[in-house]
Amino acid sequence: MRRVVQIAAPWRDPALALAALADEAWSLCLLSDGGGERGRWSYLTARPQRVLVVEAAEARDPFAALASLIPEGDRLADGPPFQGGVAGLATYELGSRGQGLELAAHPDWPHLAAALYPAVLAFDHQAHRVLAIGRGESQAQAHTRAEALLQALEVEPRPSPAVPLAGPMMVAPGGAYEAGVADVVGRIAAGEIFQANIARLWTGALTAGASPYDLFASLARRSAAPFAAYLRLPGRAVVSNSPERFVALRRGPAGLTAETRPIKGTRARGRDAAQDATLAADLLASPKDRAENLMIVDLMRNDLARVCRPGTVRAPELFAIESFANVHHLVSTVTGVMQAGRGAADLLQAAFPPGSITGAPKIQAMKVIAGLEPPRGPYCGSIFWAGADGAFDSSVLIRTAACVETGGGWQVEARAGAGLVADSDPVAERLETEAKISALLAALSSDSRGAA
Repeated sequence: MRRVVQIAAPWRDPALALAALADEAWSLCLLSDGGGERGRWSYLTARPQRVLVVEAAEARDPFAALASLIPEGDRLADGPPFQGGVAGLATYELGSRGQGLELAAHPDWPHLAAALYPAVLAFDHQAHRVLAIGRGESQAQAHTRAEALLQALEVEPRPSPAVPLAGPMMVAPGGAYEAGVADVVGRIAAGEIFQANIARLWTGALTAGASPYDLFASLARRSAAPFAAYLRLPGRAVVSNSPERFVALRRGPAGLTAETRPIKGTRARGRDAAQDATLAADLLASPKDRAENLMIVDLMRNDLARVCRPGTVRAPELFAIESFANVHHLVSTVTGVMQAGRGAADLLQAAFPPGSITGAPKIQAMKVIAGLEPPRGPYCGSIFWAGADGAFDSSVLIRTAACVETGGGWQVEARAGAGLVADSDPVAERLETEAKISALLAALSSDSRGAA
């Protein structure tokens, strides 16, 4: 896959374009909200050349297997960040491999599912154009692959889904979660940990005739997020509306530069502009939320230092407010220059699972989480891409539904968590989980056209 070509095509909405391929195993859409430089590009791909699935019970090294799948090849100087290569899913329990823990496996999900894609469609939200990029052993082969993926979009529109998309979602009584929060606060007071992110689980089923794609389309219309994603696997699908980057790599003058942007600190959006501004200002000024965010910044600095050159790991931005459809978040940025010979799989191994959804110290926080929650599967894992030039990007799978196909239809599980520190209030933390999951529950209770 050393040769690469690019074909320009007219603009189309990437979430709508996905409809043509959404039911195919290994179809993938990485959907941006189109805002700013980080939100400029969305991607759509399908029909991989090779696939890699590492189950929980397998002894082989998943990070080494991933590294061997990532190709080398040419890069278009004027192309998008992702120009074909590997993309896939790392579930939360993959972290047991990187951190030397034994975590119970989720019964429905592997540790790693990735594929080598010889063609990708890149949607430029700023220039309003689509670029079909193909890779191959020759220019002709690369061109053919790019054209074939473009042509795959020319199908009849999908029928409208059932209304609503799902029946009532079930969740354990709030008191059970509040008791878990109190337990973690007690552990913090005893000095066992400094912070842990504990989640609640919602479960349900899609209505007959509704599909995971319909949920993805509904979310895209209601509350677009910069790291939204759809991945269809055989008998499974991940639908994510994540606002959070996990780790990324870009090639620059100093070499490959790593970046992570952990989210810690949340407020619900206000009823009007004045209340909304007050809530954002309260979040920015909150000592609790700033301390919580800073703890994860320090954790991520430590994770990046495992694979970055000494002295290059920095935090150039702390405590920025980013606002989404239902919540405000406090976001910081950590960067570092990778050591020579280190790449995407090394960075993933060093930092996985994300510090923002585990806690500090990470390993002990993961043990506490395992004692309070069932296996997470895709939730708090990552959907990622790794390019032929060494570039890499990945999300944190929050605001995410994990869908499993059964004889009776699609079963759905979704979770929302809160970062707990010494002065966490159980009721406030429970309300935070409900604010975080509200957009996903609203999408499940609607049709894909966005009707409530």
